[in-house]
Amino acid sequence: MRLVCTECGQELALATRRWRCECGGVFELAERPRFRPEAINAESFSLWRYRAMLPALKEPISLGEGWTPLVPAHAYKREFLAKLEFLAPTGSFKDRGTTVLVSFLRELGVDAVVEDSSGNAAASLAAYCARAKIRCRIFVPAHASPAKLAQIRAYGAELIPVEGPRENASLAAQQAAQRSYYASHVYSPLILEGTKTIAYEVWEQLGGRAPEAMLFPTGHGTLLLGAYYGFRDLFDAGLIEKMPALYAVQSQACAPLAKVFHEDLAGLPDVPQGETIAEGIRIRRPVRWRAILKALRETGGGVITVSDDEIIAAQRELAHQGLYVEPTAAVAVAGLREGPGERSIVIPLTGSGLKAHHK
Repeated sequence: MRLVCTECGQELALATRRWRCECGGVFELAERPRFRPEAINAESFSLWRYRAMLPALKEPISLGEGWTPLVPAHAYKREFLAKLEFLAPTGSFKDRGTTVLVSFLRELGVDAVVEDSSGNAAASLAAYCARAKIRCRIFVPAHASPAKLAQIRAYGAELIPVEGPRENASLAAQQAAQRSYYASHVYSPLILEGTKTIAYEVWEQLGGRAPEAMLFPTGHGTLLLGAYYGFRDLFDAGLIEKMPALYAVQSQACAPLAKVFHEDLAGLPDVPQGETIAEGIRIRRPVRWRAILKALRETGGGVITVSDDEIIAAQRELAHQGLYVEPTAAVAVAGLREGPGERSIVIPLTGSGLKAHHK
């Protein structure tokens, strides 16, 4: 398998240690395995049941991630199905991408990595690297949730807090990546190969059909993009008649995708990185913004923004139904207040409430 730059079209071998193109563009897989329902391993109850549709790897580094429950829930007098991604091994959906990436890294012979994250991606990488015996250094914003920082430390990763805005942690990690592999959940296309499995699971759990719509809390958009690729695979295989409408839900305090989408801008605008309790999506410059907008427009979805008060209300509404999630995970449910109009809706609840700041 090979990588291709989304900007200039340059191709590289998948085994490269480069994390982005010389032109500054991001990589995607040049070609991806097609979906074959007969190749599903029905005896596996992790996302590796779709191993035939994932990059060829000798031995996956797995903690049993994926195949999360789909349960009925409601908010704003709207019924939806909640995909309980917070039941993943490290408490967030990030494990879907990490299992594929770390499996690849061990096969590549990588023995040390660096990463930057506001919490969940770092905790996930630290856990899977511990499993794979890969040394792990994590650069995190100093203001990140103490519960997430404690989790990262518990796995044995070296934790390096970085003062200032979220971008500072990214710059520090990229500088360190000159001497170590940058295992970025944002830049690595292998992350999307893992997150695409959420679409396969939803399709199976709904009896071989797609929902009319899905809503995602969206910062860098790796779960939304993965779902888009997964449903595209199912559509191309003739297994669904229509792609679900995909909606990105952002905090009003930091909503670059909303501005681009609603104002039809040619470039990514410079928006403020305001304060929000949804720290996991406080991203001013999402790397794959063009791909996200393409997915939204192609599926007939859109971008919704929500306030912190709406996020808190949605978090409380979920808790009163037995679903305890962190504020970022409640963002998409808060988006139901504004729309969409579709009736059959699936919302992934992306992170556990046990990870959040507690007051």
